Amino acid sequence: MTNVTTLETTSPLPNLSATVQDYLSLIYVLERDKEPVIGAHLAELLGVTPPTVTNTLKRMTRDGLITMTKDGTHLTEAGWNAARTVMTRHMLMEWMMLRTLPWSKLHGEAHQLEHAISALTESALMEQLGHPQTCPHGNPLPGCEAAVAQWIPLTKLGTSQQGTIRRIHEMAEENAPLLDFLEKRRLVPGTLVTVTEILPFNQTISLEVSGQSVTLGYTAARYIFVETGA
Repeated sequence: MTNVTTLETTSPLPNLSATVQDYLSLIYVLERDKEPVIGAHLAELLGVTPPTVTNTLKRMTRDGLITMTKDGTHLTEAGWNAARTVMTRHMLMEWMMLRTLPWSKLHGEAHQLEHAISALTESALMEQLGHPQTCPHGNPLPGCEAAVAQWIPLTKLGTSQQGTIRRIHEMAEENAPLLDFLEKRRLVPGTLVTVTEILPFNQTISLEVSGQSVTLGYTAARYIFVETGA
C-alpha cells in the first residue's frame, strides 16, 4: 500500500477554474509541438466563440498564466507548471479507468475527473501506476517527451512499409467519433499495420490491419504515430 504520508500534497493549481485548466492543457500541447496558439483554433477545439476565447486569454494574461505579444501567445513559468499538472492528472485518470472503460472513452471521462483530484491523489496514482511515461493513447506525460521522440506519423510511411502503432496524438483525442472508429478497427497502440495504398490526389492512405483493410484520410493519419523498428 502507498505510504501517503511521504507523498507531495501541494498543488500549482490554486483557484484555477476548470475552463482555465482546459485552456492551459491545449496551449501546452500546441507549444510543446511548436505550433502557434491561434484564438480561432482554440475556439474550434473548445467549442466556444472567438470572443469567448479572447476574453479568457485576457484573464489568463492578467493572472500571469500566459503572455500575449507580437511574438504570439505563450505560457509563463506559472502557466507551464499549472498546465503540466493538468496534463499529468488527466493521463493518470485515463490509466486508472483503463480496466473499466473502453479505450475510446478514456479521454472524455478523464476530462470530467482531472479537475477534481488532489495533489495527494496524483502522487499516489503516479506511484501505484509505476510512473508511466505515456498515457494509454501513447502521448507523453510532461517531462517524458523523449519516450516518444522516435515515433513517426503514419503519413511518413511508404507503400508496403510496416509500423506498430504507438501513439494517437492529443488533437485526435479531442475527436470522440474518431477514437471510436480507431478502436473498432483496432488502430490502437500495439497494433501492427501495413500500408497497402497511398492516394495523394484524394489524400487517403489504406492499411492492412489484422487481415482487414482500413482507409484513413491524411487529416486523421497524421495524428497516428508508429514505430518502424528501423
